[in-house]
Amino acid sequence: MLKFKTEKLTEHITRIHAFCGELMYLVEGNERAALLDTGTGIGSLKACVQELTDKPVIVLLTHGHVDHAMGAPEFDEVYMNRKDDYIYKVHCPLEFRLAGLKGSPLADEVTEADMIPPVSCDSFLDMKGGDRFDLGGITIEIYDCPGHTKGSVVMLVAEERAVLLGDACNYFTFLFDDYSTTITEYEESLRKLSKELAGKFDTVYLSHGDGNGHKEIMEDVIEVCDDIREGNTDDIPFEFMGVKAFIAKDIAPDMTRKDGGRGNIIYSKDRI
Repeated sequence: MLKFKTEKLTEHITRIHAFCGELMYLVEGNERAALLDTGTGIGSLKACVQELTDKPVIVLLTHGHVDHAMGAPEFDEVYMNRKDDYIYKVHCPLEFRLAGLKGSPLADEVTEADMIPPVSCDSFLDMKGGDRFDLGGITIEIYDCPGHTKGSVVMLVAEERAVLLGDACNYFTFLFDDYSTTITEYEESLRKLSKELAGKFDTVYLSHGDGNGHKEIMEDVIEVCDDIREGNTDDIPFEFMGVKAFIAKDIAPDMTRKDGGRGNIIYSKDRI
């Protein structure tokens, strides 16, 4: 039986580990709770959340990708930036999701019966920078960060001084899809975000890996943007789901940068 692993981070925040390496976060206030992302839609995330809280739960999606939004149909009140509707609609069909498991350890374990049935994102509520969700003593603030996708957002749990960057900025940021922004536009997004969040957070949560980022991660990725525009890159060939791109900085087998730097970008040379 598929069972989510959970990890209590603070009095108000619990990290939920899903089955394809993706991470979600349950933030609980005095009156209600918010689930930040919902993973690939394998197994009942709602059942897991109900074991963690008896409060009403809303869902806030960092973006519309398959590994972040596909458990959302289990919940009644879901928010997503409508700029990511296109991505969600492409990624939500069961055929797409099952195809993505091919070659993975889950390929022989997960069947269609384990998948949360897809629903249209037309029922989702719009969410964008400037929105604020009061959970009762705990507040989540939304910040736009287009780049990875046009509708990517970042979430600040204000009272916890913690920010969830999702895939908007991480140690291996994908920026090569046809719906991603250019490197120049992305750098502008990050610089704006860094200024908006200055002095508001101490802890960085990510959606992959061990989930822990360092406080200067945005500045480090901005530096990679600069290097790409200046041609100061290693340009390691990379292919993902048939799309060819380049890793800006050379990496070791554990995916860390060989030069000791932090932050990396996978990009297309025709979108700088």
